[in-house]
Amino acid sequence: MSENQKIAVEEVAAVSPPKRARVEDASEAVTETASERMGDKLERKRDYLEGFLNKTPEHVAPGDPGGEIHDAVIAALKEIYDPEIPVNIYDLGLIYGVEVDTDSDVTVSMTLTTPNCPVAESMPAEVELRAGSVPGVRDAEVVLVWDPPWDPGKMSDEARLELGML
Repeated sequence: MSENQKIAVEEVAAVSPPKRARVEDASEAVTETASERMGDKLERKRDYLEGFLNKTPEHVAPGDPGGEIHDAVIAALKEIYDPEIPVNIYDLGLIYGVEVDTDSDVTVSMTLTTPNCPVAESMPAEVELRAGSVPGVRDAEVVLVWDPPWDPGKMSDEARLELGML
């Protein structure tokens, strides 16, 4: 930069903040354009999520996620606690999947914290017994898997809170 060229500096005492956007302004603009194009049919509703999150799906098969049998099996599994840790096995992340077929046969895929877990023989049998005792379940089977291996990242937030890990 040469000596002839200088940067002009302007001092300002105050600057008024820009106008803040408001929901009323936006909804009026949307309503006006929608009213012009399609009439009052597309008028924006303020509470468009009212009840949406609380609504249960319609026509869910009992064995599908959200269905009666599927949810009852998960509730039964949440009653089984690891004897060494005061957290149920579902929140602990030991249950990898619950599948219910059209004949109401349940298959539970699960793992244990380690292959040498002291309850390696009794835990799968208890899971099979509890899942099979749910009303509407014809038969239950437990598939013990080791891949992917269990790690603390599979625990629910409730389990982490209970164990003081949050």
